[in-house]
Parts: sequence; structure tokens; C-alpha cells
Amino acid sequence: MICVKSEEEIALLRAPNAIVRDCLKFVGERIRAGMTTKDVDTLVHDFITASGAVPSCLGYCGYPASACVSVNEEVVHGIPGDRVLAEGDIVSVDLCAYRNGFHGDAARTFCIGKVSEEKQRLVRVTEECFFRAIEGLKAGTPLFDIGYKVQQYAESNGFSVIRSYTGHGIGREMHEDPSVPNFGRKGTGVRLQAGTVLCIEPMIAAGSWRVRVLDDGWTAVTVDGRPAAHYENAVVIREDGVEILTL
Repeated sequence: MICVKSEEEIALLRAPNAIVRDCLKFVGERIRAGMTTKDVDTLVHDFITASGAVPSCLGYCGYPASACVSVNEEVVHGIPGDRVLAEGDIVSVDLCAYRNGFHGDAARTFCIGKVSEEKQRLVRVTEECFFRAIEGLKAGTPLFDIGYKVQQYAESNGFSVIRSYTGHGIGREMHEDPSVPNFGRKGTGVRLQAGTVLCIEPMIAAGSWRVRVLDDGWTAVTVDGRPAAHYENAVVIREDGVEILTL
């Protein structure tokens, strides 16, 4: 069941989402070649806790870190560890914070130094997919119009849309209804109500959309080893558009 939020609840959602927004900016200014993915996780953990919030990811269903740090062919849920970031990598950082009884959630993909033209374009198109998805999005929009727009834009640029993982509602729980796929048929799905809060998160691959999960039970990688990118924001559906909580 989709839980439509009151204005009081939306006000409480702003603080954790602002922390997520600021944390991603903080990480983006510091991430560099030579760091390990664990170093990135430490930046996230320390920033969130210093902001008076709790890292929502830490311990979630047994997840062992405060952020998901996914490099190159890793699509989502990369567990931070000893992997060293190198010039030319792209790194997706997905993080959540809990404060005021509510969660915030967003993700960005960062380029480490000079990356290939394909990776640059992949990161750019993935971000653009999000903004295409929210064009015209407002109360009354069918849910699957979001994924339709993401899919059309990604595929028109020669990329593919990950199908195994989706966006989601967010609020008192980190993952709430509805699921928000990045593909779909225009004009279908439940019509969204004002006050619905969604995490819209294009996950786009340079090659095949097919993924497999590594033996750690979390890290999803592309089956063909081609790079993938991830871009996510939390948004509130309004009568006449959307309010982006993490920008």
C-alpha cells in the first residue's frame, strides 16, 4: 500500500534528505584515486553521524557498511572493502540517513580522474534519465510513465536499463511501496497522488542489462563486465510537479 505523506511528515523528511544531499557533495569533493572503497564508506559514516543522523544502510538486512560503493561493472550494493580506486574508474555511491523518524536516500556516480568517453557519456546520460523521468511528473501521472521515460532516453543513447533493481517509496521505512522500475509502458500503473514520496533511481548499463549477484550476497554486477552508472533522488509528488528533497 502506498503511504501518502502529510505536510508534517514531508517537513520531517527534509532533514535526513538534506543530510544525504550534503554527504554526497562532501564525498564528491574528496573521492580520488588511491582511496579504497572502505575509505569512501568511512567518509559517509563520519559525515552522517556528525550530522546527528544514523546511517540507514548499516545493518539493514545484515548489510555491513554505511554506504553502497559500486565500481565500474558493479551496478549496486557494492560492499566497501580493500578495492583501491584507480584513475579511469566510475564509482556509484548510494547512501541513506535516518533522522526525525524518517529516512533520506540518494545516489551519485563519480568519475575518478580522466575516464573514457563511454564512461563519461554513461554517467551523464544516467543523470539525464532522472531529469527526463520527472518532466511533467505530478499528481495523477501513471506510475510506469517514470520508467517509460527512463527506458526511452537510455536506449535512445545506446545504453540499457537494469531491470532487476528499482526505485521505491520512502518515509518511515527505507523501502516502501511502490516499486519504481526504470522501464515500463506509458499510461499504465497506479496514478500517483500528491504527497507520495519516491526515490527515482535510474541504473543504466553500457552493455547488457543482465546482472548477477556475487558470492557476498549483495554486490550486483553486469554479466558482460561492462560499466554501469546510478543516479538517485528522493522526490515529493505535488499537484503541479515535484519537489526534489536531495538537491
